[in-house]
Amino acid sequence: MIFVTVGTQDKEFRRIFDMVEEQIKLGNINEEVVSQIGCTKFESKNIKTYKFMEKEEYNKFMKNARIVITHAGVGSLIEGLNLNKKMIVIPRLKKYGEHVNDHQLQILETFENRGHILAVRSTEEFADALNKIKDFIPTKYVSNKDNFINNLRNTIDKL
Repeated sequence: MIFVTVGTQDKEFRRIFDMVEEQIKLGNINEEVVSQIGCTKFESKNIKTYKFMEKEEYNKFMKNARIVITHAGVGSLIEGLNLNKKMIVIPRLKKYGEHVNDHQLQILETFENRGHILAVRSTEEFADALNKIKDFIPTKYVSNKDNFINNLRNTIDKL
């Protein structure tokens, strides 16, 4: 099963679903696809869609997915990486009205450079990412949260 999620952003992200739909029609995706579409207006006979999911249901789909296709939102990325999921990540872009700026490009590049994800910057790259994901082994994600908290505590203690 492939799980597509675009988080809870208040802007549409139709482009990601159009890419998936096209690859289904071309026969490059031939397994169940479940998606959390958020505020995106999208209907499909090929993709099971949920506007928003309860956390428990979302976690079930994320856990059971063979591949996760997502926007470059930090929350979605971290959730998938904590489950060691193979992820194809497509950033929301300002020029399409998908976000207020292009900060998701920076997030995308950081996670791509660390070997955690396969990045897709254009529609043309999506089919290639679907082929590469079969052999892709993501680098294990290690949170920096504990180090950040310790540094913050040390800084506060010095005040």
